[in-house]
Amino acid sequence: MAIVTIVGAGMMGSALAFPARENGHEVRLVGTHLDREIIETSRETNRHPKFNADFPAGVQYYQIEELEDALSDCDLVIGGVSSFGVEWFGDYVLPRIPEHTKVLTVTKGLMDTEEGQLLPYPALWQKKLDELGKTLSLNAVGGPCTSYELVAHDQTEVCFCGSDLVVLETIKAIMQTDYYHISLSTDVLGIESAVALKNGYALGIALTIGVNQKNFGLDSELHFNSQAAVFGQAAKEMYKLLRLQGAPDMNNFFVGVGDLYVTVYGGRTRLVGILLGRGLDIDEARAELKGVTLESLVVAVRVARAVRIRAEKGELDLKDFPLLMHVDDILTNHMPVDIPWEKFTFVQA
Repeated sequence: MAIVTIVGAGMMGSALAFPARENGHEVRLVGTHLDREIIETSRETNRHPKFNADFPAGVQYYQIEELEDALSDCDLVIGGVSSFGVEWFGDYVLPRIPEHTKVLTVTKGLMDTEEGQLLPYPALWQKKLDELGKTLSLNAVGGPCTSYELVAHDQTEVCFCGSDLVVLETIKAIMQTDYYHISLSTDVLGIESAVALKNGYALGIALTIGVNQKNFGLDSELHFNSQAAVFGQAAKEMYKLLRLQGAPDMNNFFVGVGDLYVTVYGGRTRLVGILLGRGLDIDEARAELKGVTLESLVVAVRVARAVRIRAEKGELDLKDFPLLMHVDDILTNHMPVDIPWEKFTFVQA
């Protein structure tokens, strides 16, 4: 039996308590300073306030002040914070994790640099560990997985990535179930880039839903031609961006495409895309969704910013990324939705 400590009691971090505990491991769920009510509710009811199922019996709950107790003798730490908690996790949690412990993060995103580089979060945390002179095994989860469907035991395919296949096999043995299926890859840059790049593109596809509601009425039937057209363009641009990232294994592209699909059909990015498509600007959409974390929009803006820098250097052509540029104009410049359909067409001799 392993001891699994999950730091971050949001929906995805909490959802991973299910396969870990159902496999017979000791599971300790630690809330951040923002998760106090979640931990209190879970202690009282054995259920996350946003789930429709109880936690497996035996999950233990900790407030952030009890972090060091929760980390004692643990075999695996799962980082369950959102992208807004990346720096906090690096500054507060990493220094407290026992030396040589295995770490698995579910946080998806990229950080852009002034040079136009896009860095996955494990790379940022590795820099922090180097500063601390500390050794931890940093690994990450990529792939299409919504928390509430994992809790419902819907068949789910993900990929764990890290530098050491032996370590990844160990983590897989802890987490895999008959409904949670895990591939392994040592291409951290490729996997983490693929699942982060889809954020702005999922928004772009969701725009078409809102546009059609605006044109045909809120109760109109769904129109799939337009969604499919933007999905195809999104996949094309994601592929080019992964090549730009230098991802060595393009099989990871399909991990990102699967994540793109599930993001379009559920979640916060879909909601904000629909509102924008109906005619709201980004400030109005944010106000409509007050209290909803929109981390994917931050990642989309970072990716677009990096792409513009690389274009200025002559390393790529902005004409190859019309969908990303339009999404960025909507988010950054408050431009109205006007999907550039003709820019998606091509001529192949």
